[in-house]
Amino acid sequence: MANPAHPGTGKERPSLTLRRHYRVSPDKVWRAWTDPQALKRWFGPDEIIAVPLAEVDLRVGGRFRVTMHAADGETHDVSGTYLELVPHRKLVFSWAWRSTPERQSRVTVRIEPDAEGCELVLMHEQFFDAAARDAHRHGWTGALVKLEGWLSQDQSQGNGGA
Repeated sequence: MANPAHPGTGKERPSLTLRRHYRVSPDKVWRAWTDPQALKRWFGPDEIIAVPLAEVDLRVGGRFRVTMHAADGETHDVSGTYLELVPHRKLVFSWAWRSTPERQSRVTVRIEPDAEGCELVLMHEQFFDAAARDAHRHGWTGALVKLEGWLSQDQSQGNGGA
């Protein structure tokens, strides 16, 4: 695992935290993050037009991989290893783009139930630099909007599943 200090500077590496409330059960949000078919439907910001590959080996030490096609013709390929799993409540995984595997970071997704659904807290830590953090803020913000749309559509079609 990467050192939390930026190499050679002694400074903390950038991170970001995003929160979203979803009016669905924590189980549905968990499914969105752990079911490869669900990931293909919502993962990535608006400029992602297709997710042809989503692989999930949901166990500590298991790996995931997601390949996304962007509207500009670029392909984005990200993968990582599951570091911690608390079913329906928490996922922690490493995160590295195929194009920059040396820039590994860490993502924590917490799903906190409440009376009206659940709050999702996404924390992405240990970015290489502020520019990487800012690009990921854009990506995650767009993805979480798409997740909300998928959860709403999934809910209305009765495909919530656990």
